Amino acid sequence: MSDVLAPARLGPLTLRNRVIKAATFEGRTPEALATDELVEFHREVAAGGVGMTTVAYCAVAPGGRTDRHQIWMRPEAVPGLRRLTDAVHAEGAAISAQLGHAGPVANAKSNRAPALAPSRMFNPLGMRFTKVPDALGIAEVVAAHARAARLAREAGFDAVEIHLGHNYLASAFLSPILNRRKDDYGGALVNRARVARELARAVRDAVGDTMAVTAKLTMEDGVRGGFSVEESLQVASWLQDDGALDALELTAGSSLLNPMAIFRGDAPRKNFAKVLPIPVRWGFQLVGKQFLREYPYRPAYLLDKARRFRQELSMPLVLLGGITDLATAEQARAEGFDFVAMGRALLREPDLINRWHTDATTRSLCTHCNECMPSIYTTTHCILRTRATT
Repeated sequence: MSDVLAPARLGPLTLRNRVIKAATFEGRTPEALATDELVEFHREVAAGGVGMTTVAYCAVAPGGRTDRHQIWMRPEAVPGLRRLTDAVHAEGAAISAQLGHAGPVANAKSNRAPALAPSRMFNPLGMRFTKVPDALGIAEVVAAHARAARLAREAGFDAVEIHLGHNYLASAFLSPILNRRKDDYGGALVNRARVARELARAVRDAVGDTMAVTAKLTMEDGVRGGFSVEESLQVASWLQDDGALDALELTAGSSLLNPMAIFRGDAPRKNFAKVLPIPVRWGFQLVGKQFLREYPYRPAYLLDKARRFRQELSMPLVLLGGITDLATAEQARAEGFDFVAMGRALLREPDLINRWHTDATTRSLCTHCNECMPSIYTTTHCILRTRATT
């Protein structure tokens, strides 16, 4: 058996294999609560063979959502989430909840709550300026992460993933472009990293060793003057030394500044514009080519940068980006990565991992067209799979 498909330890967990379904907003929570459709989405992926699936995006506060249709962690959400975790466990997989605060990526108009950012900026989604939290406001966000982690444990999750990427709130604090503060949370990198480190410590203290605690960390913003690989390496080293995390999942890019650095492949500008609300759509039509840049797709496209993290860190690492076949996953293992994370390939074929067991040469049918990206505003899906099954 391939080492990728063999059981592996993640903190207190033993996963049946080293494949993790990456957090991808499912678009199946219209009332900010788990639904039968959300349960089935993750049950199907679990039945398809992954070691662990990740529910995205479980905001720690109502204003921390990218819009009001996302789950936010509160007692009313627990029963539905318990149905979800039970369904995944029944298929033999583990399940993680991605916890975070969207910060400047939040839609303040939709949420009817201010969007937070480390420094004042215009929030194009909500068409208003962000609110800058003081030290007390930051402490409230940290406490909200701890509460959310305890609720995730109550709901039966095996793990939580703290969102430190894509210029959501913690990542925005890391970025020198977005963080222009002069207090203890701005300026030098050690200050800009305080939020990320405090979140990790608070979540670990909240759940102890009863759950695995991981984090998704941006390796770079992908824009000039933004958070760099060198800075990310230092933050990762601090997080490792702090000892609050069981693993780091490495990502790249910014939902605000350069989202295609996360995905690679075709840039679905035409269909993306169609689903945006007016007047955001008008702005997108003017700057769409600059905002949705086009990067050629290649297997394991984040590996070159991630290698530096593997060389300098001893903690478990999860490689994300361009994992679509067993050979690429095995390459990641050979280079020392403990787990691989997959997103779009599992949207296309939820049973892909089971097919690897049957035929190790199986390749994903995902074409990297990225037309799944605009579908997050309705129900996240692969348009090719829909066509093939209707």
